[in-house]
Amino acid sequence: MSCRARNAVEYRGLLSRRSIILTESRREHSEQKHERSFQSLNYSVINSVLNDPELSKEYKVRAITRDVNSDKVKGLKGKVEVVRGDVSDRASLEPALTGVHTVFSMTVPSFAPNGFEIEVNNGKAIADVALEKGAKYIIFSTFPNCAEISGGKYTKVTPFDAKAAVAKYIRGLPIQSAFLSAGSFMENFAEQTFLGLRKDADGTWVFSRNISPQTRYPLIDAVGDTGKFVGAILAQPEKYEGRTFCAATRMYTLEEIVATIAKSTGKKAVYKQISTEEFRENMGVPDALADIFEEGFKCMEEYGYFGPEGEKLVQWAADNARGQPATLEEYLERHPLKLE
Repeated sequence: MSCRARNAVEYRGLLSRRSIILTESRREHSEQKHERSFQSLNYSVINSVLNDPELSKEYKVRAITRDVNSDKVKGLKGKVEVVRGDVSDRASLEPALTGVHTVFSMTVPSFAPNGFEIEVNNGKAIADVALEKGAKYIIFSTFPNCAEISGGKYTKVTPFDAKAAVAKYIRGLPIQSAFLSAGSFMENFAEQTFLGLRKDADGTWVFSRNISPQTRYPLIDAVGDTGKFVGAILAQPEKYEGRTFCAATRMYTLEEIVATIAKSTGKKAVYKQISTEEFRENMGVPDALADIFEEGFKCMEEYGYFGPEGEKLVQWAADNARGQPATLEEYLERHPLKLE
């Protein structure tokens, strides 16, 4: 893919956004897990730009973070410009976004009672300040709108619906934009232990959900491949203006996922559809988080993760990515899942 001429702009900044609101409750632990997961998207984009011979010449990367002294951020220093910015402190965003041409923006869910409003306001703040400071292009990390896809049947998948609301807001601003809508992270099989495989009494590993084994599930290597989708937009921003990349390597049934894990680990593994009540009990998470997963999975089963055209949308995104996304088989070969 060709890039626009490098002399088209004097400077381009790519925003690496970490925006999480920590409440006073002990929900902080689960929110920190989500922050780490979503940070994977940021670092994937940064590494993709730095390692791309064309994009690395066209884009200068500016990483914006709340804590410029964190261990992970320290690893970026010397490679990219690192500045402080916090969505809860609008004044800090103004200098951080000054002189930036292209913004890659993402928000991390809040599980406070008003979490939807918090996340929407955070996303709007980033977009508003970017626009005020002269940015020309926003790439926003969104999700499908479950309430809309389901015709109002499923309304508790607030992290998805909040991001969709921000995306709608950005589309209405006088600025060019494109969107990343990622599938389920392959990393979650190891990191989301409350949803992971569990060993049965007879030694069989059981992967259980409250949905049919034929439910189709989009998977992405978030760390390895997010940058391939965002990189495509960065390389040809005019071509993809207004488009959404439904980012995944392909759709898998739950049975296919379990069979792939069994083959990779050498362990006996099966999929088991369980009742909603058992599913919630097995997770052992706060009700607000259980609501999100319960309704999110049911919405995916009935209406599709990306809606009725999900298969086509995923295929289009994979075909247009800047590099071939990894299959689940390839991912597990590089990152073996340990069942013990």
